[in-house]
Amino acid sequence: MTDPIADYLTRLRNAIKASHRIVEIPASNIKKELTKVLFDKGYIQNYKFEEEGPQGSIKIALKYNPSTKQNAIVSLARVSKPGLRKYVKHDELPRVINGLGIAILSTSKGVMTDKEARTEGIGGEVLCYVY
Repeated sequence: MTDPIADYLTRLRNAIKASHRIVEIPASNIKKELTKVLFDKGYIQNYKFEEEGPQGSIKIALKYNPSTKQNAIVSLARVSKPGLRKYVKHDELPRVINGLGIAILSTSKGVMTDKEARTEGIGGEVLCYVY
């Protein structure tokens, strides 16, 4: 697998399209950090890290609106790809849907959103957009 983050986002996208409640994804440190950011920002309902096997897995409970049955995540888009990395400085941080969505960045201080990176005053690699 050449791009595990794209695989992570695709598995989430497919589970949302199929209206699954829970999706299981092979674990890695960057995927765990992405999951924590999605949970903190309210895009997923819950998560659990399981350490069985050599790699382990992440179980994610997706968040749906009880009345409309619509998912909290409308779109997941990969920005920085293995063939073309996308790095930004602290003053060039992207705004997703004029601040309604989030951009997830990998910085020297860990994985964080664009708003957190703006307050810290640091840039990094733009991993994906979520809204």
